[in-house]
Formats: sequence, structure tokens, C-alpha cells
Amino acid sequence: MPPLPSTRTACFVTFEGIDGAGKSSHIGTLAEALRAQGHTVLQTREPGGTPLAEQLRELLLREAMDPLAEALLMFAARRDHLLRVIEPALARGEVVLCDRFTDATFAYQGHGRGFDLAVLSQLEEWVQGPAPLRQPHLTLWFDLPPTSAAERLAGARSPDKFEALPVAFFERVAAGYAARAAADPGRFARIDATPAMPAVWAQVEAVCRARGLLA
Repeated sequence: MPPLPSTRTACFVTFEGIDGAGKSSHIGTLAEALRAQGHTVLQTREPGGTPLAEQLRELLLREAMDPLAEALLMFAARRDHLLRVIEPALARGEVVLCDRFTDATFAYQGHGRGFDLAVLSQLEEWVQGPAPLRQPHLTLWFDLPPTSAAERLAGARSPDKFEALPVAFFERVAAGYAARAAADPGRFARIDATPAMPAVWAQVEAVCRARGLLA
């Protein structure tokens, strides 16, 4: 893997995976580790991260809509997030840790919902352009079998409209993540999310050290 840019001059790291994979549990741990080494860290999420994007998040997670409407709202929230939060933080030289980004849209709306991937690619260019497109420097992909994810989510909390979908949907989403990782192996680092949290964190830490994100 190529080294990441110096975190003194900014670094954009995303956490991806199906619901129940446990990715969100490790964002705070990595943020603490980075801050302990003197880095300024911004934690954020998608959809969300700004007042407007958080309002769109509530619509996306609760209201029924077709895949095109979902995709348009996702990218509208992403555009506001990029302009108001992510790009300014990177310009200040901060490390940005984001819970989901565009890979999730391709996995959920594209592969999960069956929406046109070419249309998503066009939206990606419009929202994250002009070229070169804004992409994460590193994407930590928490890979977990959908059946295991469903067991973890059962009874954990009231599910949103995506979490309530059947395992077959998440099998398609997982395949979507695998396709994105295969298309951009230099950016993706696969994390086996099957073991207990300490073993998963050990993988995250090892990747971040190998890439120069952690000293």
C-alpha cells in the first residue's frame, strides 16, 4: 500500500461496512489514538455532518422513497458536508474520520437497491469534482457476513428502514463493497470484523501504522 499523506498536512479516512459490522465503534478509538500523538482530528458521518445534511439523514433513514430519490438526497447531503465541513478541515491540515462516504452509496443504493451505477458515477463526478475527484486517502472496510451482522443487530435498537431490510439485501450490499474494494485496492484496507472488538482494533491499528497514519 502507498503511504498516506502526512497527517500534518491533512488526511481523509472513511469507515465503511454493512450495518452491524462494528465500524462506528472504532472511529472514536482511532480519534483518541491520533489525538494522543498530537493530531487535530475531526469526526463526522454520512449522511449527516451539517445541520442540513442531518435533516436529510432523518428523511433518508425513516421515509419511504425510490432509489433515485435516495441517491439524490445522499449526494445533496454529501455536497453540503464536503463544502462546509470536510474540505475546510482538510485545508486546516486536520485528520478527517468519516463514518461512511460515497462507497456506501454505491453499495446500498447501487448494489443493494439495484440503482444504475453509471448514474451514481455521474453524481459522484458532479458532487466531488471537478477532477481530480475528492476521495478518501484511506478506506477501512469492515467486512462481516450479513448473517452475523443481523445477529448483532437483533434487539440492539429500533431499526431504521435499512437495518430492517432482509439479509438478502445486505448480501448485495456486501458484494457492492467488495466490488468497490477490488476497483480501488490502493485505497481500501479490508478489516475482518468477525472477531471480538480488541482483535478488530488490532487490525485497524496495524493498517494505520503500516500506512503512516499512526506513529
